Amino acid sequence: MTQMKPFLSDNAAPVHPKVWEAMRAADSADSPYDGDALSAELDERFTDLFGRECAGLWVATGTAANCLALATMCQPHGGVVCHEEAHIEVDEGGAPGFYLHGAKLMLCADGHGSEGAKLTPEGIAALIDPIRDDVHQVQPHAIAITQASEYGRSYSPDQIEALSAFARSRGLGLHMDGARFANAAAFLGGSAKDAAGPVDSLAFGFIKNGGMSAEAVVLFDPEQANLVKYRRKRGGHLQCKGRYLAAQILAMLEGDLWLANARHANAAAQDIASGCRDRLMHPVEANELFVRLSQAEREALRAQHFAFYDWGEDAARFVTAWDTRADDASALGKAIANL
Repeated sequence: MTQMKPFLSDNAAPVHPKVWEAMRAADSADSPYDGDALSAELDERFTDLFGRECAGLWVATGTAANCLALATMCQPHGGVVCHEEAHIEVDEGGAPGFYLHGAKLMLCADGHGSEGAKLTPEGIAALIDPIRDDVHQVQPHAIAITQASEYGRSYSPDQIEALSAFARSRGLGLHMDGARFANAAAFLGGSAKDAAGPVDSLAFGFIKNGGMSAEAVVLFDPEQANLVKYRRKRGGHLQCKGRYLAAQILAMLEGDLWLANARHANAAAQDIASGCRDRLMHPVEANELFVRLSQAEREALRAQHFAFYDWGEDAARFVTAWDTRADDASALGKAIANL
């Protein structure tokens, strides 16, 4: 059978060899749960990476990372402001409501200067300012943004700072869903500190970028870590052999492997984009491309063994990964150009 050229999702990419090596190196007896030596390193490693004190906790999924972080900011009677196409709204199966005990997601659309599923202070203000300050209406408690956004757009440091200043002025927490945080950081120049800005919490994604089964909840208020530890246990995410999750994260942080992997994926996306600039629905600022293609054109690409997802009736999404072959990316760009 002809091998498909995979552009379905970076979730489909294999585990990076250095992650496997780290897990094998961790394969000896140590304290269970998060009492092992590797888990104990995470706080210091993330503090060094972001240049400010923080706590890092492993979990198995990005959904859990988002929800556990948001639960520190939002009471059950409150709300979390997010984009109407945010992952926590569209693709987490109601988990935020479950973990936050019924807290509401308050949805913003593009507009007021926002595009590509990115929020702005003006857009958030337009949503929440009409809310009366009384018990009959849900009050906002937090804001959640996605870096890079659901359309592959990266928030600049200035944009994050503006959102943080707005959140502080309204007494709101600011959480960042960083499923593709590494790709955003690579696009912005390689600084984790700049890509995160002054957010209160971050779901740092590793699985899409070469990890196997570990994501990180990064809390920039370390005092919240104890609260999250209890909720992680209650939510079924305190794994008894946590050293294997810690090993994955540390392997990705070692030598900035997380950043090198993301740069490779981003470069492959730019190679593809060079063949379809006039078809792009959004600028390519990470490792996702949203391309206008008719059904016949999509069928023609699949006949050439390119694997990807349809995006509505007249578009497709292509996602590159840390292991995307340069030849495959170049071939896809040329194939789209030749349609």
